[in-house]
Amino acid sequence: MPNEMTAISTVDAVVLSILEGELKVLLHCRPVQPYEGSWALPGGFIRVDEDADAESAIRRILKDKAGVTGLYLEQLATYSGPDRDPRGWSISIAHLALVPGAKLAIDEGKAALVSIDDLPKLPFDHGKIIKDAVARLRGKGAYSTLPASFLGKNFTLTEMQSAYETALGTRVDSSSFRRKVLSLGILTDTGRSRQGDNRRPAKVYRLTKAVGTFDRTLGHSAG
Repeated sequence: MPNEMTAISTVDAVVLSILEGELKVLLHCRPVQPYEGSWALPGGFIRVDEDADAESAIRRILKDKAGVTGLYLEQLATYSGPDRDPRGWSISIAHLALVPGAKLAIDEGKAALVSIDDLPKLPFDHGKIIKDAVARLRGKGAYSTLPASFLGKNFTLTEMQSAYETALGTRVDSSSFRRKVLSLGILTDTGRSRQGDNRRPAKVYRLTKAVGTFDRTLGHSAG
């Protein structure tokens, strides 16, 4: 009989948030080998006696390591092979998570929100996983309400536009953006308002559902 080896089975999460006008990713300092002391994506082993599936595993890990629950989460891709982990053949089911910065509990020294444009050297294949996650966000975000996951429950159109621009990495025309989002039936007017950047009252909206798609992209660069 051939010698059978068991693959290392883990889950990882690319937790993206917007802070200070930048798209940032949550990294944590690895407390153990391999790569002890290195910044890496939050992740861990799947507990077959506790986790119903891979999503349950990553939600458990994010609650334990980042103190965050109720975030938007979707499966990104599976990464596997004999060379991605020095401990041996491994498989990781990676997830994309979006969360408002205010919901993240950052334990300084152990975790940090880092700009996607200024990443440190990362272990395993975490750099590729982050690149793939940002590509997913920007591709899907152009025709869905996905970037609104960075906002709170209620928001103004200016705040929504800012989230889209940061998430997609491009400027959009303000008038065109407002006209399109209001015509798509994805927002509900809460009947409330708050002071906007121009000191005038700005209407406050909320999404009609958590994440929805629409039949056309929201806009292009304003140039």
